[in-house]
Amino acid sequence: MERFSVTTPIYYVNDVPHIGHLYSTLIADVLARYWRQKLGNDQVWFSTGTDENSQKTVEAAQKKGLDPQRYTDQLAGIWQQTFERLGISFNDFIRTTEFRHKEAVQALLVDMDDSGDIYQGHYEGWYCVGHEAFMKESELVDGKCPEHNRNAEWLKEENYFFKLSKYEKDLLHWFEKNPDWVVPPSRYNEVKQFVKQGLEDISITRQSQRWGIPLPKDTSHVIYVWIDALINYLTTVGYPDQRYRQWWPSVHVIGKDITKFHCIIWPAMLMSVGIEPPKQVLVNGFFTVNGQKISKSLGNAIEPLALSKKYGSDAVRYFLLREIPFGSDGDFSEDKLKQRYVSDLANGLGNLVSRVTNMLEQFAHGQFVRSTTNSPQQLSRHQSAIEQYRFDEALGIMWEHLDAANQLIDVKAPWNMAKEGKRDELNSLLNDLANRVLNIAGLLEPFMPVTAKRIQKAFVEPVKKAEPLFPR
Repeated sequence: MERFSVTTPIYYVNDVPHIGHLYSTLIADVLARYWRQKLGNDQVWFSTGTDENSQKTVEAAQKKGLDPQRYTDQLAGIWQQTFERLGISFNDFIRTTEFRHKEAVQALLVDMDDSGDIYQGHYEGWYCVGHEAFMKESELVDGKCPEHNRNAEWLKEENYFFKLSKYEKDLLHWFEKNPDWVVPPSRYNEVKQFVKQGLEDISITRQSQRWGIPLPKDTSHVIYVWIDALINYLTTVGYPDQRYRQWWPSVHVIGKDITKFHCIIWPAMLMSVGIEPPKQVLVNGFFTVNGQKISKSLGNAIEPLALSKKYGSDAVRYFLLREIPFGSDGDFSEDKLKQRYVSDLANGLGNLVSRVTNMLEQFAHGQFVRSTTNSPQQLSRHQSAIEQYRFDEALGIMWEHLDAANQLIDVKAPWNMAKEGKRDELNSLLNDLANRVLNIAGLLEPFMPVTAKRIQKAFVEPVKKAEPLFPR
């Protein structure tokens, strides 16, 4: 039986969620809801969570005057509650401080060591605190990480290493064999080119850090946060128990700043222990707010809960998915959100539901005959757009149906049919319109689940004029 498994990145708990975090999570949620419609609830697994074994976490906890565990408990709770309130339909919320994760991480590291892929040595290099990663000198600009605009630090310490260079050919072969493995193609080409330039072995432990998961063979070393974090995708599906295989491989949704970890280091780690790489890696772009990078110092890190209280969670979902083609960088603007809210949601979808329910109550005693009006061709276009991650296009197809229904009302003028006593023609038209709206609601459910349910509820007979879906 076909199954589908999808994950988001796990998020640092050094701050609360902002609109950029919601976008990645929303993409995974749409996919999970779509495949539940297609395969059934029990055939889909969707995980998200928090990345807590980080030096950033320690620093953030110190600023608050808390020990790291108490701090992570508080912040992880905020993240989980935020996603729940926004209607994110995850099956599992994984925290990297959980015992099950420690067990999974240590089990995988033991197997990597048994494969002969871990060795001890010394490392010297430029380290970006923002990324919590070593960087090549060629990646720095005037000695700074270009993304964090912060000077890199020269670090030298004894570490354990993973033989990443050993898997250079295997990775290139995997890319050649799976040209759609990384989406969009620009990210695929970027990752493949990076591997072609040659891979170096990577440090996978830190001796100077105490907060984290100890390396099984040498507990004086803590496993590097990125190695630990990547393994969450196996933890959540039950690894090291063999039941993990029922859900693996998963589709990963990530941001473009963490592509190298997910598309090079992670598949190489899995190859080391004989586990298949992820099914696919979907890479979304960066977010700006009114043309500026999201930044605490600029005070423009929009909290999605505050936005959803103002406009409703479905309006926020719709805007992000319709406005920003997946894989592209996007700009959030509340003015643009307001425009979409009025034109597409209030005047478009909301108006259609109001008109049709009102006419059913007025002209048909709230009764209609249920049927389906979606042609196989229409469904195929819609499904193809979602399965190829063209979410804006999938919504555009639905809005074509919506516009066609509104135009049909204007052309046929059912109120005139009622005046002229054309009862059979009027009933046929109202049946058609009611079923068109219900079919739109069914297609809309992965994108706007609250609105879809409200529409379906509005068409429970006897139908009465619906309350506004999107009050102006």
